[in-house]
Amino acid sequence: MNVEKKNSRIGRAFIYFFLVLWAILVLFPFYWMLLTSVKTQAAFNSEIVPSFWTPHPTLENYASAFTTVPLGRYFLNTVIFTVATTGLMMLVIVPAAFAFARLEFKGKNAVFALFLSLMMIPTELVIITNYVTIVNWNMRNTYAGLILPSVTSVFYIYLLKENFESIPDELYKAAKVDGTSDLKYLLKVMIPIAQPTIVTIIILKVIECWNSYVWPRLITYDQNYFLVSNGIQQIRESGFGRENTPAMMAAVVVISVPLIALFLCFRKKIMAGVSRGGTKG
Repeated sequence: MNVEKKNSRIGRAFIYFFLVLWAILVLFPFYWMLLTSVKTQAAFNSEIVPSFWTPHPTLENYASAFTTVPLGRYFLNTVIFTVATTGLMMLVIVPAAFAFARLEFKGKNAVFALFLSLMMIPTELVIITNYVTIVNWNMRNTYAGLILPSVTSVFYIYLLKENFESIPDELYKAAKVDGTSDLKYLLKVMIPIAQPTIVTIIILKVIECWNSYVWPRLITYDQNYFLVSNGIQQIRESGFGRENTPAMMAAVVVISVPLIALFLCFRKKIMAGVSRGGTKG
């Protein structure tokens, strides 16, 4: 018995050692980014060997990041894009998932199989098609041009459909006997029960929109419509980021903080939603 306990403790020690090592490897870039953002430009440029600590931290770089480049404008554009895209997407995928999960209509399985097959189309082909469409509609450098191609997601429809199907059919039948409409049943029963999955989808979509780079870069060339990801690239290309690396890092920290805070606040709901979405019965 003592040998088994000893082996168990050694095993746990190895597990914790590798977990701590992995955590250090993952978190070190964030630490380096934060450390660099509070160094003065002179101190950073004078370092022959990178220092892992600074005796005189400063917040001037954060002020420079907002005053030298229109970072505030990029932030506002990203918030508008994220909120509008996520809201419109939820209005599309929730009724679609409900229809596939609960309603009976001719060809439902074939239509859903067609939907799933769309996930196999390379993203590059979809971007080309969307770009041609948006250009033909004269929507370059507009919020509509940024938002419209992202207002639906086959994967999120599938995830939510699986979650809706895990809700017992007896609830739906009882609601229909009571004369409850499908819309009322969706709003009053299914959405509250599926709240963890819905919250997870919203958070994942917010992260996706916040980190979006290729499509906004392709469809906008006016800085008034740049998102934070494009703004950071513009800062680097303009020379400001190369000349003042600490201020560049400060801008990256400001952009990263909302997503980190969002994940830390809702991490339990994300895990619960993903696990629930993949479990039926």
